[in-house]
Amino acid sequence: MLPRLEGTSVNARTPRRIAARRTAIAVTAAASALSLAACGVIDSASGSSGSAAPKKGDDITVGLLMPDRKTTRFEKFDSPLIKKQVTALTNGKGKVVAANAEGNENKQSQQLEQMVADKVDVIIVTAVDSKAIASAIQKAKDANIPVVAYDRLAEGPIDAYVSHDNELVGEVQGRSLMEALGAKAATSKVVMINGSLADPNAALFKDGAMTELQGKVQIAGSYDTKDWEPEVAKANMETAIKAVGLSNIDAVYSANDGMAGAVIDALKEAGASEIPPVTGQDADLTAVQRIVSGEQYMSVYKSFILEANNAASVAVAKVQGRSIEFDALTRDSVDSPTQEQIPSMLVPVVALTEDNIKDTVIQDGIYTVQDICTPAYEAACEEIGLK
Repeated sequence: MLPRLEGTSVNARTPRRIAARRTAIAVTAAASALSLAACGVIDSASGSSGSAAPKKGDDITVGLLMPDRKTTRFEKFDSPLIKKQVTALTNGKGKVVAANAEGNENKQSQQLEQMVADKVDVIIVTAVDSKAIASAIQKAKDANIPVVAYDRLAEGPIDAYVSHDNELVGEVQGRSLMEALGAKAATSKVVMINGSLADPNAALFKDGAMTELQGKVQIAGSYDTKDWEPEVAKANMETAIKAVGLSNIDAVYSANDGMAGAVIDALKEAGASEIPPVTGQDADLTAVQRIVSGEQYMSVYKSFILEANNAASVAVAKVQGRSIEFDALTRDSVDSPTQEQIPSMLVPVVALTEDNIKDTVIQDGIYTVQDICTPAYEAACEEIGLK
């Protein structure tokens, strides 16, 4: 059964994938093909079409709306990568006007409406609240300004969606917990610290995880986390510890790294002498360091480079009327509660553990060994051969 989003009617369509289910989780297999498209290798000269939308040149303005600063990847990686790619795709003539909603959905709607008033050419938005942003997106549509939903699927008349296979993210997390629990899985108690109900991705992460966990472990408690706030996640974990008993918790499903850190803090403060397997997502630097030290079992690495580059490529191709390039980049399709068959690109993901740090975040230039192996982690890095 498809997940019901908070605030939608029973009959409302919920986000789902139309494209065939991916089975491979490695980034490397698909990275070369995706990066060719992202870097403009597709012949844009042949991409003109009879689209009714006005075609722009290189002198374009891209509006970029990020949701918060607590999820470190958005400002540290995504935003600068998108800006860099827009510059590259427009021969240095395009510019990006960015804003951050600081976790406030009303502020984000106002920011989007201001960009419409300022007549930007295209908008890329990572929604704080997928439903709340819909009316502002409609205003962009009315002004003939394309909107690309980035990382999180937004409601309203969006033109494209660039993200990851979010159900697969949850599957990777759930599968990793099953591997960590091994033969003890059937009798193991797992606490689930899920993401925000306002983010449709959170439901997909949870659904994906449940395909691996349901009926195979004992779900001892499941908690939603308002606005992905680590403080809320910590409070939820403290509640779970009291309800289940510290010694009875065998693993924790945490939907992202910020919450994973809070979960681990709660376990430590409760007196845990050994931290049970805890999942995460986003490959935050602090999470990678926790993986090195053995405090966090895994994260999910989602190539920021591929996602950001392709979002910029989709946005520029759309506003410049290059439909062939746009179609080549958006070969997937998803539904939202308000729209069917949204042209989409779903970028692959990979489970990040101590065994593949070199082959993922270091190889891709996200972090250096020096970034990860600070004095506090030097011994742990040496122990796992990270030099």
